Amino acid sequence: MTQQPKPLTPDQVKRYSRHIIMSDVGSSGQRKLMGSKALIIGAGGLGSPAAVYLSLAGVGTVGLVDFDVVELSNLQRQILHHTTDVGRPKLQSAKDNLHAYNPDVNVVLHEVRLESDNAMDIISQYDLVVNGADNFATRYLVNDACYLLNKPLVDGSILIFDGQATVFLPGQGCYRCLFPSPPPPGMVPNCAEAGVLGALTGLVGSVQATEALKYFLGIGESLSSRLLLIDALSMNFREVKLKRNPNCPLCGDNPTITELIDYEVFCGLASPEGVGVAND
Repeated sequence: MTQQPKPLTPDQVKRYSRHIIMSDVGSSGQRKLMGSKALIIGAGGLGSPAAVYLSLAGVGTVGLVDFDVVELSNLQRQILHHTTDVGRPKLQSAKDNLHAYNPDVNVVLHEVRLESDNAMDIISQYDLVVNGADNFATRYLVNDACYLLNKPLVDGSILIFDGQATVFLPGQGCYRCLFPSPPPPGMVPNCAEAGVLGALTGLVGSVQATEALKYFLGIGESLSSRLLLIDALSMNFREVKLKRNPNCPLCGDNPTITELIDYEVFCGLASPEGVGVAND
């Protein structure tokens, strides 16, 4: 039986008062948030605003997966970290800063490289996953693990002035329906190679946090089956309809992928003997 969330304390009533007065949230919705568990892949550009807003909203448990250290070049966009954090492990910086925002939140750290042999165990502990990975190998890994575990996935990506976000709910398509195969190595630059407008990461990460909160509260219309495309230069927002692909090798009618694979090999980043998947 699911454990019932504890009643709100007087301090929590004050902290979350702007939620509580909303008819779609109220005290019962706030208690739902406090009983929810979100996992964020990467404590970087997208993971930072997502983690901050989920923590501020009172999501009870926020898990973070990352293995990197804070660099000075991160600070142009990664709002979880400060100048004094340079050189520290990102997760330690993230935990301190999230608790500075909201000491009520249980911040769980997974200071590991996300790989096929640990992804299922980590993701299975949470109700929902927010993907802030900056590489294709991790994106496919997280997608496949979420599908196999029947977990909702809030996906987002950014590059230069362009961003996109969507939600993959169990049974309603997956990342492989949208991108059946990864691009050849080197064809699509990453942010370190092409750059990204710092404020854009806040915009897309906030969209991801909003979608997660709506899911936990059971309100609104999800971005599921819709891909939101953002052009920051023109400030143009448009949608592309997404459909489950019946021929998808993962979620299609006759799946050929029934367990996690070697994603660096799949993305052409390593020989069959190579292992390991990075995330940011």
